[in-house]
Amino acid sequence: MTTDPDAGGKPRDFMRVVDALLDSVAMICRVITGLSLVGLTVIFGWLVYGRYVLNATPTWVEQVALLLVMVIAFIGAAVGVHEHTHLAVTGFRTLAPPWLRTVFVVVTDLLMAGFGLLMLIYGARLTAFKWDSMIPLIHVPEGLRSLPLTIGGGLITVFALAHLLRLALGRDLRSDIIS
Repeated sequence: MTTDPDAGGKPRDFMRVVDALLDSVAMICRVITGLSLVGLTVIFGWLVYGRYVLNATPTWVEQVALLLVMVIAFIGAAVGVHEHTHLAVTGFRTLAPPWLRTVFVVVTDLLMAGFGLLMLIYGARLTAFKWDSMIPLIHVPEGLRSLPLTIGGGLITVFALAHLLRLALGRDLRSDIIS
């Protein structure tokens, strides 16, 4: 959790509202990715049942599974950035003195925000480009495949910038990286 309920003052009140909003967005994302994972499990169960019991393989499962995997991967990655549970190599950071550790944190958050922004921009272009063609067998726009990339990129950008704002206000509670 990244909120500090005991902080006072206008910038801190603003961050309390921002943290509550971002925590809510992350919760919605967790629900969406969780439901996607359950859906993926159910449709693969149907695939196995259809193939081996009914002797009629449902052909739409692969296309729907690809969409669900995109949701799980990109939206889940954004939640990982928000909750600071994404994959990280911390060897240099933990060995560094506190002032250098903070520099590493800032650089990492800036890189994450930049990467998320690129995902947002190029994902949106790809989504718009592919929107008019249809995915075979399920007849939904092809742009849906890259929509999770776009949304995940936007969320990664916002979550990384929020980490930087918290750090600038002295409210970053990531105890493993800030001394």
